Amino acid sequence: MKKTKQDIRQITKLELEKFFSDHHAPKFRACQVYEWLWKHHQLDFNEMTNIPLKHRNLLQEHFTTQSIKIIKETTSQDGTIKFLFQLENNNVVEGVLIPQLNRLTACISSQSGCSLACDFCATGKLKFGRNLYSSEIYDQVFLINQYCVSKFKKPITSIVFMGMGEPLLNFKNVLQSIEHITSFTGMGMSGKRITVSTVGITKIIRKIADMKPNFNLAISLHSANDNKRSQIMDINNTNNLSKLLDALKYFYTKTGIKPTYEYIMLNSFNDSYQDAKDLINFCKQIPCKVNLIEYNKVEGAVYEKSTKKSTIAFINVLEKSNILVKLRRSRGEDIGAACGQLATQNQQ
Repeated sequence: MKKTKQDIRQITKLELEKFFSDHHAPKFRACQVYEWLWKHHQLDFNEMTNIPLKHRNLLQEHFTTQSIKIIKETTSQDGTIKFLFQLENNNVVEGVLIPQLNRLTACISSQSGCSLACDFCATGKLKFGRNLYSSEIYDQVFLINQYCVSKFKKPITSIVFMGMGEPLLNFKNVLQSIEHITSFTGMGMSGKRITVSTVGITKIIRKIADMKPNFNLAISLHSANDNKRSQIMDINNTNNLSKLLDALKYFYTKTGIKPTYEYIMLNSFNDSYQDAKDLINFCKQIPCKVNLIEYNKVEGAVYEKSTKKSTIAFINVLEKSNILVKLRRSRGEDIGAACGQLATQNQQ
């Protein structure tokens, strides 16, 4: 019976060291192989030229390699680029590159589909497919970075886990991907350039705090009123604002990292004076930042973008209370690449 080979990028360096040791080879070969796999993205064992032939043959005998690929790219009128990535078994996810004056931001997916069904989000209207492997998450970053170096002659400057899926429901693989992105055997990026965005899985937020993370945390808040937040985000029924705030206080106390609150502006729903006052009260509990986000229309959703007048008034109320607030303009809306729009429309 033919033995099934394991994807080598699904094992840890320690496991690879044990493999070499069990086959009477020096452990340091694991570090060399790891560098080929992650830093150089070399997935052909025969091309790992500093590995002896007998050890390359050993790898061929026991392991295989899998990688995602870009099957479509679409460019918006504003320069935003959406990538359609093909995973194994023909699953697909989307990622986005947002070029700005001095920044190249990669927006990365962590799941195929999403199980949380937030009312304003296109991804939430898809069926949940599966969690992405750490290598599939890493490959999105690596391939977008390759694209940046080729087209813009410079690497990506920041990474946001704000694509398809809820990162904290695939936390093990997200964490492993960040380890590879920041490792000297991987891309060697600073964790300060990475932001993980979550709807607020409080148990995992506490777990992250205990780990002393090297990355930033953003919370998809969208309302500081429990009734309203529950209307648009089912997660609030089990992780309400009180539980979320307790977890964030714990996170800040443990890490000293200011969370960012993401807040989509929905016309006549969460953009009133009282909504701003509720948000101020929430923000005053720990040091934080607020990103107001222009809503991007999603098929089947009843919401509309807040008016310019309402948005300016909302910002003024926050600023008068010394809340650090920034308005994130919509990017890539014409190609379905803007915040909340990722839904793999191009797979049909």
